[in-house]
Amino acid sequence: MNEPDPAAPARPVIVLIGAPGAGKTRLGKRIAKLLDVPFIDTDKRIVAEHGSIAALFADHGEPHFRAIEREHVAAALREGAVVALGGGAVLDEDTQRDLAGHRVVQLTVTAEAVAQRITGGKRPLVDGVAAWSALVDTRRPIYDRLAHRTFDTSSLPLDHIAADIVGWIQETSE
Repeated sequence: MNEPDPAAPARPVIVLIGAPGAGKTRLGKRIAKLLDVPFIDTDKRIVAEHGSIAALFADHGEPHFRAIEREHVAAALREGAVVALGGGAVLDEDTQRDLAGHRVVQLTVTAEAVAQRITGGKRPLVDGVAAWSALVDTRRPIYDRLAHRTFDTSSLPLDHIAADIVGWIQETSE
């Protein structure tokens, strides 16, 4: 493998996109550990700086949240890390353009498998499996268009999926 150019701007090793509850954070952490690189969850960075996403939605509305999200996504895409984007980050056209230059993996999950993952009220646009399914159906064409590869997280252990993704990264990096 070629050594990176120290003068070149940092680039994410991989960007994870997909539906809420698909496992972007949990899987991203595993991938980063396997590759010995940092992990960035843009939603976690937003929460650390601005408070809960649900509160941002409730207090300021979705457009305000999306503007904050865009700033955090743009910053994360300049770092050499495994980057997990929030489920709706891909709705921004600037983000879509930015992702064109990166290795993007879509994580999918079935409605049956996501049911237990989306409880707890931390996801402002997802109130149950029916709302989740409707949301995913509207975003799926964007996810599909942006992704270079898709991995389903419904049933396989995350460690196996992480190893498969790392193998794909290594194959495509040579």
